[in-house]
Amino acid sequence: MNKPAINYDEILKLIALLEEKKLSHFELEVDGFKIRMSKNTSSVPTSETRSVPPANAAPSGSVPEAAEAVSQGLEPNLHFVTSPMVGTFYRAPNPTSPPFVEAGEPVKKKQMLCIIEAMKLMNEIECDVDGVVKEIFVENAKPVEFGQKLFSILKTG
Repeated sequence: MNKPAINYDEILKLIALLEEKKLSHFELEVDGFKIRMSKNTSSVPTSETRSVPPANAAPSGSVPEAAEAVSQGLEPNLHFVTSPMVGTFYRAPNPTSPPFVEAGEPVKKKQMLCIIEAMKLMNEIECDVDGVVKEIFVENAKPVEFGQKLFSILKTG
């Protein structure tokens, strides 16, 4: 019986390398064994922002957006970070470490907020605005859906 040209552990190492080097596509052929890996590189929104038009803007529809935001209890500078994928939400790098962020803490653009594990890959979710964490919507180690709200950030500056 022939030994396979590549084993499962080596495939996992290739996947980790793909993530580490931020490659979108990788192909390898060894002794007739061919593997092709690629990441979905379509632009996936990682956050959603609700903006309020200036007071002198014409209302759209029967209720102006500003009035709608106030009626829903939303602040004009409130920014939502949403899940870019289906996976498992983790607030810390490992079970014994403190969470990346807590409600009430200031955050900077590019600061890591959480990790979402999808198909054994750990995806770091970064903040895309400067502000203060207002609310964390998901409990640690719970599943999340694409587009689900993870954090609300009160934008500063």
